[in-house]
Amino acid sequence: MFSRKAETDLESIGDYIAGDNPRRALSFVRELRKRCKSIGDFPENNPRFRELGPDARFCPHRDYIILYRVLDQSVSIERVLHGARDIFR
Repeated sequence: MFSRKAETDLESIGDYIAGDNPRRALSFVRELRKRCKSIGDFPENNPRFRELGPDARFCPHRDYIILYRVLDQSVSIERVLHGARDIFR
């Protein structure tokens, strides 16, 4: 499950990459989605991200960070952000 902000993040990432390489933009967003989906297999394997709450965790993918919450039976992808970005802004 993707939050609205995570969906917007993925769109923005795709738009940014498409400025240089539209084909790569599509494949990279696909990679990110696949990585997000795989988090559900072992959601507690990634480090906690306590700044967002006790159930929050993060998973790196290339230069990006996937922030998510572990729910009872699933995960909620909250944000997908570039690692250089100040995520507390």
